[in-house]
Amino acid sequence: MKRFLVSLLSMVLAIGLLAGCVSQESAGSKSEGSDKKSGGDDKLTIAVVPKLVGIPYFNASEKGAIKAGEELGVNVIYTGPTEADAAQQVKVVEDLISQNVDVIAVAPNDPASLTPVLKKAKEQGITVMDWDTPADQSVVELSVHQIDDEGYGRHIAKSLVEQMGTEEGEIAILTGGLSAANLNSWIDGAKKELEENYPNLKLVTDIIPTDEKQPVAYQKTLDLIKAYPDLKGIMAFSTIAPIGAAQAVQEKGLQDKIAVVGTALPNDSKPFLEDGSLDVAILWEPDKLGYLTVALAKDLAEGKNPEDGQDVSGVGKIELWDDNKTVIMGPPTDFTAENAGDYDF
Repeated sequence: MKRFLVSLLSMVLAIGLLAGCVSQESAGSKSEGSDKKSGGDDKLTIAVVPKLVGIPYFNASEKGAIKAGEELGVNVIYTGPTEADAAQQVKVVEDLISQNVDVIAVAPNDPASLTPVLKKAKEQGITVMDWDTPADQSVVELSVHQIDDEGYGRHIAKSLVEQMGTEEGEIAILTGGLSAANLNSWIDGAKKELEENYPNLKLVTDIIPTDEKQPVAYQKTLDLIKAYPDLKGIMAFSTIAPIGAAQAVQEKGLQDKIAVVGTALPNDSKPFLEDGSLDVAILWEPDKLGYLTVALAKDLAEGKNPEDGQDVSGVGKIELWDDNKTVIMGPPTDFTAENAGDYDF
């Protein structure tokens, strides 16, 4: 009888221990899935969404964002569509909402298309901001820009005139995508400069989209050269477009006839700057923009607002506009055949 009772007691204890283990394991899994900060990781999670991944400009921005995460002690998710496609970008943001990240910073391909999903993120308690390109300002708490848009466009227009060596003649404008808010703002600035100060320069056609693809920019430039044999200058907005345009000018041997200026990375630009098929590449340091975005996202999530003249480590002093929402990183840099080799991005 004693042996029976001892055996029965042992079985009860074993079942109880097993049930306890199963209960603890289930509770642990549930906690980990429902709260991203469980498991001892209470770091902020900041998601940075570019217009697209895989092109040099946004690759450089990614390096800066990841570096900021490492140095500032936050988790950084850098993810975006593989093409400059608004629908793909909406899906990326939807996925980030399901992950319950703390901050979403997005560079929208089409601001209007993103408004509903950004509102959804905001309603779920996620801090929403934009970077590189403005989103719908009614849904973002902070807007991080690399430069003053109008001033940048004017600067590119003046640079083109300088490189052409004349204030008369036919010119054209290439862009990445027609719905990109930042590119459109730059182009508007360039047009204002032309209208106010260079009335004898003639735009031969409407703004030409290149879909953020170098082969498209190359072919569109070849088409321009064929259709307008007296073309004297090209402004190209987006980091891909100037390279495609320069490639076409180089192929046709028209370096001394057609001036090309635009938004481009120095590493991509070097061979074209050296032979004159690209006259000036005008840009900022995209790695610093990525770093600044994460740094300000962290501050914002922690209840700290940016200040005018604030010195951000690794970036420099920033400008805060009167709306207390728009941050400007700083003026652009002109990359030429003489100085492009001093930079590595």
